Amino acid sequence: MSKVPFPVLGILILILLMPLSLSGCSKNNPDSELPVDRPEPPEEYYGKTNPFANDKAAIQAGEKIYRKNCTSCHGDSGSGDGPAASSMEPKPQDLTKSVSTLADDYLFWRISEGGEMKPFNSGMLAWKSILTEQERWQVVTYLRTLRD
Repeated sequence: MSKVPFPVLGILILILLMPLSLSGCSKNNPDSELPVDRPEPPEEYYGKTNPFANDKAAIQAGEKIYRKNCTSCHGDSGSGDGPAASSMEPKPQDLTKSVSTLADDYLFWRISEGGEMKPFNSGMLAWKSILTEQERWQVVTYLRTLRD
């Protein structure tokens, strides 16, 4: 039996596991729009504001983190059209349409806790154990630059 080079094996594993681990980075809505009855962030997140708002270095750092971790679902431009999006249900959120209407605390909460809760019921990972608080805020800062 021949050995499969590690990078090839890693890519194959990622492709096989992606639909399971990323089964939806959005709300349970066919149009990938926010639920009308969007919940408030829980107390531990409520009222938090972005300490890096409009900081150019944070935008650049957040973009790197986004490109590494979020494009597979949300796509390069944030439109919800990443390579994994077609196999996901619900479909990934189109961030270009929603991020400007969402408060800092909401975005930070959703990035931190992911989407495996009502009313979202998506496969978006909870990033709080993967990314530092600073990195999550940097992603929020970068998301603010996404436009329709």
